[in-house]
Amino acid sequence: MRLPLIFVLTTVMIDAMGIGLIMPIMPNLLVEVQGGSLADAAIWGGILSTAFAVMQFLFSPVLGSLSDAYGRRPVLLISLFIMALDYLVMALAGSLWLLLIGRLVGGITAATHATAGAYIADISKPAEKAANFGLLGAAFGAGFVLGPLIGGLLGEMGTRAPFYAAAVLAGLNFALGWFVMRETVTDATRRAFDWRRANPFGAFRAMASIPGIKGLLWVYFLYSVAIYVYPAIWSYFTAERFGWQPQMIGLSLAIYGISMALVQGWLLRHVVRWVGERRTVIWGQVFDFVAFGILAVITSGNLALALIPISALGALVQPALQGLMSRAVADNQQGELQGVMTAVHALSMVVSPLMMTAVFAQFSDRDTAYYLPGAPFVLALILMIIGCLVFLRTRPSVT
Repeated sequence: MRLPLIFVLTTVMIDAMGIGLIMPIMPNLLVEVQGGSLADAAIWGGILSTAFAVMQFLFSPVLGSLSDAYGRRPVLLISLFIMALDYLVMALAGSLWLLLIGRLVGGITAATHATAGAYIADISKPAEKAANFGLLGAAFGAGFVLGPLIGGLLGEMGTRAPFYAAAVLAGLNFALGWFVMRETVTDATRRAFDWRRANPFGAFRAMASIPGIKGLLWVYFLYSVAIYVYPAIWSYFTAERFGWQPQMIGLSLAIYGISMALVQGWLLRHVVRWVGERRTVIWGQVFDFVAFGILAVITSGNLALALIPISALGALVQPALQGLMSRAVADNQQGELQGVMTAVHALSMVVSPLMMTAVFAQFSDRDTAYYLPGAPFVLALILMIIGCLVFLRTRPSVT
């Protein structure tokens, strides 16, 4: 299983690299395509992110259920092939509408995170699930190490260069998967595809009927809305607050990626063993409280860089929650659960970018009554506190 696992982790890493590659250049790209100010670009950035998330919300349960019915391998390979083509289209896009179409298609192909999570569930013993889900998070963090750094450097060659790089990476990973990916869905765990459960609303109802899962899904939603403040406004926030250029933005995201990879790939398994999954979730939320509170009022770019490793400790939350929920459902529901979780995350990506970029635009405008570019972090802090209170009241049955 070693080579297939490497392929699945690489798929997640390249998803992150694809996102990270284009993040440093998105402000400049949007200004180049449409003109206008940085605040205007932030609004369009929120719209593009929301379009991506809507498709991910709609198709994550579909791909998760398809992988339960037809296997993890075909879902991953087809999505990677389409992803490579989509990045090429975006590299050639000369209008906001073509960029929008590219993000719609990209949202569908990125829904394979559910299938990757289902594969990890397939090969993991119950007690190992949280730690192994942490490997997915570590792979995502590793992608953020390389993605923003390469994106910042390629951004100096033009705003289109990162898209070409992302297309090449997706194509190469497709070739790797074609030769090494093995199927983990067997006749014993295969479940017939059912549109009533594959659509996000039907899938939510099915999962919410399992004791304790509904509350955890709400916690996951609130956490995801709050944590998405980073990709939603980080490029705009740091450019406005600290005057950072693409190279510096890329460096800061790379530091976050390294820190998150260490937290989820190494620290998480030790923390879960020491304090258990529930307390791991709570401790991760506490670290997010601290990071959001400081970022809301910070004025020093150097201090922001120093804070990044602390903020990355909040990455303990997601895999621990994922492990709790995975242990509470049957083996033939793993793809469906991961699809629902990815859809919940995608729904948060519909809500969060619009909220966070609107708040940023309001409080970063020079004519605003109260100038506070860090205002989105205040909102994220409030949401995280609510999520923590819900979590304390929820206790699922686990195996």
